[in-house]
Amino acid sequence: MVRFKNRWLLVEFVDMYTADVSAGNEPLSTRSLDGRLIYNALRDSVVTNFGDTGWGAVGMSLTVKYFSPITNLCIIRVARDQHRIAWGAVTLLTSVHDVRIIPRVIHVSGTIKHAQLSAIAHNREVIARFRTKLKNAALHHDSYDDYLTRSTREIEALQD
Repeated sequence: MVRFKNRWLLVEFVDMYTADVSAGNEPLSTRSLDGRLIYNALRDSVVTNFGDTGWGAVGMSLTVKYFSPITNLCIIRVARDQHRIAWGAVTLLTSVHDVRIIPRVIHVSGTIKHAQLSAIAHNREVIARFRTKLKNAALHHDSYDDYLTRSTREIEALQD
């Protein structure tokens, strides 16, 4: 029996408009992005940059396992042999569903456990940055704690 070996990509999508909120653009976290839209954008990026051969190699194993619209964090699973094609396609993304983004691959792992640990640690760092930007952190303390608890449970529940 042969086991399928995967690579797990932990990707953060940085919104290009977060620095320019004064111009009336709403941040990415309030827009309606989900795993399906990210998958479609990845598929289009693979086909555009690597052609049908690239999509044939990656298509059967590429899945978006988790996406958080609050922290813009995504966990992507792909077959080990084709993970560089998927990594290149993620890096070459410029927009997802008309939302201009900059993808940043944070971690590449061979096991889901290490991807989960990195995702939980990254979520804590992002929430800590959110808290430092607030003028009155005591008002939003409970909502961020609830989010961290909920997202940690969701990430730990992911199965291979």
